[in-house]
Amino acid sequence: MCRFRLLGLSTIALSSFLLPLRGSEQLTQDLKRIFDSKEFILKRFGPARWRDNGFSYTIIEPSSKVKDADDIVLYETATGKRTVLVEASSLCPAGASKPLHIDDYSWSDNGQKLLVFTNTKKVWRNNTRGDYWVLDRAANRLDKVDETAPASTLMFAKFSPDTSRVAFVRQNNIYVENLNNGSVHPVTRDGSAMTINGTSDWVYEEELSVRDCFRWSPDGRQIAYWQFDSSRVQQFTLLNDTDTLYPKATLIPYPKVGTANSAVRIGVVGATGGKARWMNIPGDARDNYLFRMDWTGRENELAIGQLNRLQNHLVVYLADTRSGKTKPLLEDRDAAWVDIPKFGGARDEKFEWLDNGDQLLWLSERDGWRHAYLAPRMGGSAQLLTTAKADVISVERVDGNGKQMYYLASPENSTQAYLYRTSLEAPGAGSRVTPADQPGSHSYDISPDCRWAFHTWARSGHVPVIDLVSLPDGKRVRVLEDNKALEAAAARFLKPPIEFLQVHLDDGTVLDGSLMKPRDFDPSKRYPIIVHVYGEPASATVTDRNNRTDYFHHALANDGYLIASFDNRGTPAPKGRAWRKVIYGSVGVLSSKEQAEALRKLIAERPYIDGTRVGVWGWSGGGTNTLNLMFRSPDLYKVGVAVAPVPDQQLYDTIYQERYMGLPSGNPDGYQSGSAIHFANGLAGKLLLIHGSGDDNVHYQGTERLINKLVELNKSFDFMEYPNRTHAISEGKGTSLHVYSLIARYFEEHLPPGPQETKKTL
Repeated sequence: MCRFRLLGLSTIALSSFLLPLRGSEQLTQDLKRIFDSKEFILKRFGPARWRDNGFSYTIIEPSSKVKDADDIVLYETATGKRTVLVEASSLCPAGASKPLHIDDYSWSDNGQKLLVFTNTKKVWRNNTRGDYWVLDRAANRLDKVDETAPASTLMFAKFSPDTSRVAFVRQNNIYVENLNNGSVHPVTRDGSAMTINGTSDWVYEEELSVRDCFRWSPDGRQIAYWQFDSSRVQQFTLLNDTDTLYPKATLIPYPKVGTANSAVRIGVVGATGGKARWMNIPGDARDNYLFRMDWTGRENELAIGQLNRLQNHLVVYLADTRSGKTKPLLEDRDAAWVDIPKFGGARDEKFEWLDNGDQLLWLSERDGWRHAYLAPRMGGSAQLLTTAKADVISVERVDGNGKQMYYLASPENSTQAYLYRTSLEAPGAGSRVTPADQPGSHSYDISPDCRWAFHTWARSGHVPVIDLVSLPDGKRVRVLEDNKALEAAAARFLKPPIEFLQVHLDDGTVLDGSLMKPRDFDPSKRYPIIVHVYGEPASATVTDRNNRTDYFHHALANDGYLIASFDNRGTPAPKGRAWRKVIYGSVGVLSSKEQAEALRKLIAERPYIDGTRVGVWGWSGGGTNTLNLMFRSPDLYKVGVAVAPVPDQQLYDTIYQERYMGLPSGNPDGYQSGSAIHFANGLAGKLLLIHGSGDDNVHYQGTERLINKLVELNKSFDFMEYPNRTHAISEGKGTSLHVYSLIARYFEEHLPPGPQETKKTL
């Protein structure tokens, strides 16, 4: 049974916790609809796969012939002509009573074979382990890949270039199956709990998004792969107290700041097995990160991206796979940290080569903005492509002729995102593709020929709509998913609209902010305000788009609260390098100062905000900043809810924390002043801590240490543990509803909703 764990001293009125906290009936109903019904499910399009360079595409659709099963359907892009390409009945294994459930799929280059991913299981964050089946359309034959393997043990299966084989990872080794005779052989043989081939360790997956860690060579004769040696990484223990009679321990090699990382190297092995050849990449394998690797398209050549441990020096190497010799092609440095460039979709795994491989497309902040550059293979200065004083958010696609680059940017409004394009032959400021009458945030999956795109348009107060657009004009061809059902369900939560605003701080800094008001808002009265905070470099909260948390906040607003949010400097807004990197070495310090100042400014400007009734809440980094604000500005913030926080920065992982703070040995004062736990004596208001005991990401350990500190300091607080839940605290029936209901009830109990008459001045 989930309950409050009462910690702290008896200054809390115990009787107030013996009875359930009573939320308003309407709020309770709203939260049940949002988190415990299917009304608020966002329908997405796909998974879609472009075919024939963009001439057509395939998607998954419910079968009209087989109940609870799916077909794979082909659409001609220009005309919308529909053809059922793979019927559900074709995906029914021999002896099975129903077809395979399609979690994901991929096509061979010639379109004759289909690889289906099914029966999937989560590995940390994503479902990357499962079963794979190959459908040979010409032979009408369905075969399971590695049919003798235990269920749900294969990862990252992919066809060889000639489609005669499939390579995959199982139990930290790479295997290849011959599709003609079904024979399976290991390509690597040294995989173990500590030696990982073809997939990644925990911290690479979480912080660098490196998961699929092997690549077929273009000729299909070799496989290049990452190998992780985690033998020196200290192991963190997760205890599961609930699923078995006795607690079960899970050990995770998890490098906390300042400790040893995995030693990582890149090897190349023949597709039939044999001895690996290791690339000679300079530097200590434990104190450098290999963030990207792929074949360049030239014979026996790899491109490998490396970051040093401080992540302020990036090098792209070219490696000769016959000798293992490497040479640098591109370097980037920054006094703070170097960001890894973002490219659209799965292309984040690849390098973007142009002019038949003579030039590498790259993003850099070297001139103060995140701009696109072309780096020549033969050496020399990189050529600037985008000249506007604005950031490239991500490169989405370069057309097949290499003449036009499409990218996301938003020069005028950092809360939004639009598609732009620029000529690679005549660098310039770029021109906007997204129509001017579509304010908000846009994302695109562009076809290889750059004639079409699957386009998602989301904005505050409107549910996402997905359509097919033509390029380069950006005009709608047809709607693919309108989310009308969600729009109807969400109607009462989307009004009044969110107000986007700006707050001017004393030093001239301008912060973006947002404000939600109750539906029956009366400006002549004074309302309590709740601030939703994140404030760290990984995410922004003030964005002109639509997400499920908005519905929660609208429900709270309609209960009688103002809901505000601010993005302080150091958050990843497209406002230039200086905006983002001013936070270096002082995460937690600058955010605390600017968040508090922004709120004071807003209170002074808006007489309907009751500055004596202020709450704050956040999750993960937002939970951390909730603690910072409650501890450092107790005169302002009266009630706080910190979900899965990091009270002590020395308890988090190497890649994230060291990127923004440096090593603890080089910045001890920064780690001290940035960690909320060292300011816990400032707590004066009501604080609720929430954490899942099975959190593999932000460990429960940090909240336990904070609890000990608060007890030592004789501070009263409240605490809720969700047994065996991860960082998302979403596992188990009813969990999401319970978490958000708990947060809402806590504010209702200690920061009563509803307006008061505005004090009149004489």
